[in-house]
Amino acid sequence: MLLFTPGPTPVPESVRLAMAEPTLHHRTPEFEAIFKDTRELLFELLATDEVVMLASTGTGAMEAAVINLCHDTLLNVNAGKFGERFGKIAKAHGLNNVEIKHEWDMPATVEEVLEVLKANPAVDAIAIQISESAGGLRHPVEEIAKAVKEVRPEVMIIADGITAVGVERIDVTHIDCLIAGSQKALMLPPGLAILGLSNAAIEKIGEGKGYYLNLASEIKKQRQNTTAYTAATTLIIGLGTVLRQIKEGEGFGKLYCDTARRAKATRFALEALGLHSYPKMPARSMTTIDDENASEIRSLLKTDFGVNVAGGQDHLKGKIFRINQMGLIEPYEMVWVVNAIELALAKLGRREYDGTASRVFNKEYFKSILKKEDT
Repeated sequence: MLLFTPGPTPVPESVRLAMAEPTLHHRTPEFEAIFKDTRELLFELLATDEVVMLASTGTGAMEAAVINLCHDTLLNVNAGKFGERFGKIAKAHGLNNVEIKHEWDMPATVEEVLEVLKANPAVDAIAIQISESAGGLRHPVEEIAKAVKEVRPEVMIIADGITAVGVERIDVTHIDCLIAGSQKALMLPPGLAILGLSNAAIEKIGEGKGYYLNLASEIKKQRQNTTAYTAATTLIIGLGTVLRQIKEGEGFGKLYCDTARRAKATRFALEALGLHSYPKMPARSMTTIDDENASEIRSLLKTDFGVNVAGGQDHLKGKIFRINQMGLIEPYEMVWVVNAIELALAKLGRREYDGTASRVFNKEYFKSILKKEDT
């Protein structure tokens, strides 16, 4: 079965083997050396002033960011399940909350964020997804962050990059907290969350808030190559392995270029079949298709063609399907996915099978390689 859900993603064999080594105690020089190496690789990946690893899912990092960086009012952009979650976290901790709510295919704009910010002077932090995976939407986070900092430099910008880190190069110039999760483009099992922090964020954190999710205590310990509480040793070993594998290959830039080409080729291939891309600004992390036969297509992909893709949630349940683009994916696997979708449409009597999907994917994906070689 090919796993093409937008998280968890498949774990490479080399990473699985590294994590299968005998368990190390987390308070030993041996593990501290591994932690140090992995932390240094994360600085290269995130390009932030500080990095923190937490033994939690991405939601734990979201909660840590909110409670440590918002002291009064959180403005969150709700264009999906995960944007909504930021607001729920703020309310759960007794913080004030202002929300911009959109349909799940509609990105936020700079203008509306500035308008809401102007109307709510108590806002001291903004939380937004870079890639909102509920609908495969890309928000213009970097532009929003820059505009906010020009008028309110003290406002903290919390950017959920759980389905964006490792997918594309993110400009963190105006971002105070960039969140990542292990089970997405980093190609690990779930259970490890990462926060990249700016110096301004570190200053605002001060002594920190909370107990387990207190970022001040973690920063102090992790600068000493250890953790405040028990480290996710196996996952950190795996993270170091996958980051080295990418770096020692052709680097993060190659990963970003391959992901961009794969995302574009997949979308073009499916649109050539007459399918419709759901988000108005698609994220590179996944291709999201809205279709009246979404459930039937997903079922056929799994039972007849050995491909597992994700469906929709809440009001989009049974109305969309989402195909992963994150991580180290071989082109032949992606070709089979789009080909399987064309076969599923033929089984549903929607169109005659003629190999359009694989032909369009191959042409779009490989033409840039030929152009590069010609130059």
